[in-house]
Amino acid sequence: MSMAVTKQQTGRVSTTKTIVGTGIGNAVEWYDWAIYATFTPFIASQLFSKADPASAVLSTLAIFAVGFVARPFGGFLFGWIGDRVGRKTSMTLAVGLASLGSLMIGIAPTFASIGAWASLMLLVARLIQGLAHGGELPSSQTYLSEMAPKEHRGFWATLIYTSGTVGILFGTLLGAVLNMTLTAEAMNAWGWRIPFLLGAAMGLYALIMRSRLHETDAFEGESLAEKRAPLWPQIVRHRKQALQVIGLTVGLTVIYYVWGVVAPSYATTALKIDRGEALWAAVIANIVFIAALPFWGKLSDRIGRKKVLWSGAIGSAVMHFPMTWLLKDSAWQLAVGMSVMLVFIAASAAIVPAVYAELFPTSIRTVGVGVPYSICVAVFGGTAPYLQQWLGTTMGVPQLFNIYAVVLLAVSAAFVFTIPETMGKDLTH
Repeated sequence: MSMAVTKQQTGRVSTTKTIVGTGIGNAVEWYDWAIYATFTPFIASQLFSKADPASAVLSTLAIFAVGFVARPFGGFLFGWIGDRVGRKTSMTLAVGLASLGSLMIGIAPTFASIGAWASLMLLVARLIQGLAHGGELPSSQTYLSEMAPKEHRGFWATLIYTSGTVGILFGTLLGAVLNMTLTAEAMNAWGWRIPFLLGAAMGLYALIMRSRLHETDAFEGESLAEKRAPLWPQIVRHRKQALQVIGLTVGLTVIYYVWGVVAPSYATTALKIDRGEALWAAVIANIVFIAALPFWGKLSDRIGRKKVLWSGAIGSAVMHFPMTWLLKDSAWQLAVGMSVMLVFIAASAAIVPAVYAELFPTSIRTVGVGVPYSICVAVFGGTAPYLQQWLGTTMGVPQLFNIYAVVLLAVSAAFVFTIPETMGKDLTH
């Protein structure tokens, strides 16, 4: 009896360590990207020339996109580490590098003090974060999928977007609180730095937590020959699966960044909605998103991955235009629009980590997901905020971007037809 209890307790401790270690690092990554989007106006005013405010905002958003350029390289580098050295090692190194990027932004001198070098330091920091974040998601979702019981893998997979959204929510709440408690002068002078310095500290804590995790049985069960097998022939052999990752991701990444990340900033800069009210609307919507994720994850474990993926892609495409038309000049409109969209976005977001992991064999699972996913996010997700701002504000044709987003969602829906039903697949092969 005592031995059985001890094993049960050990299992619970191991599960808790897996969830906390994986979740906190993933939350820190998403927090980093969210606070950059949230504090874009302050970054633009402090690290770029104040002579042309509109140009400064566009330049700041351009660096947001440039940070994504490093993601495919991070996906390959950390994917290689994950498939050759171990998932745990890859995850630990990735969160450490991300923490360094946050620290650089938090201590960056202003444009007024060192000129264009301030903008350059921001660019370097974002490239470092892009490299780290390109490896974070494939490493963490591979680790989590391999640690999860196969009959509950869809539910476990929801931790990726749940923890990520908690990171976004914390960043958004922090922005709202700082906006309420600090004067505009204080926010411009030093208040905007607080979230980045806090992100660096949280990243250090996540690094310590991840260093204490156990490696997955799937990776440990591979032979030395399998771990040392050349990657490129395997990548070529699994090019169909890589294309499927891109196809499934393309619509999700654009629609998520539009409604889940940059909507408050867009509402503030383009629609002139009060900054504090916009941030609180985002808090409400992200709580709705967190509540919807486990529902879709559990449903996928019962009815299959493909039906849930279709629900997400088609539902998001159908509701995008109505929710965009609803959003005009009020924070309640932003809260409703974001909430409705995030419920449908949650369907795909909840389970794609499990779907991606189930498409590839153990020997190439991390890099096989990491490289195509990072390329897709860089090309489409990273450019979405800039494209939305440019088409809406500069060109005056916001409907073009909305059509673009819906077309990409249709592409993702079509790609669901190409994947096998992977529910409950054994990941040890």
